[in-house]
Amino acid sequence: MTTDPREPQVLASLYTETEAAMIVAALAGHGIEASTTGGITVGLRPEAPGRVDIIVRQEQLAKAQQAYAQIQADLSDSESEVDWSKVDVGKPED
Repeated sequence: MTTDPREPQVLASLYTETEAAMIVAALAGHGIEASTTGGITVGLRPEAPGRVDIIVRQEQLAKAQQAYAQIQADLSDSESEVDWSKVDVGKPED
């Protein structure tokens, strides 16, 4: 039996819709079409948190996995490069 190359596959599951949307946008920058599911229910019940799935087509899954790994590495690198002693956070409130 042959698999349909357009069949949806879950690339990743995240806890927030915002994070998932950022990943989808970053994947688009790599030429990968992706979408999310589960965003509506993710915040309905705090005691039973949901997940937001990032969906890609089967034919793009391998490329998407590589791009996702690179995106995560880039995010990790950028977080560690912040020198908070040089960040202007504004004046403290009285």
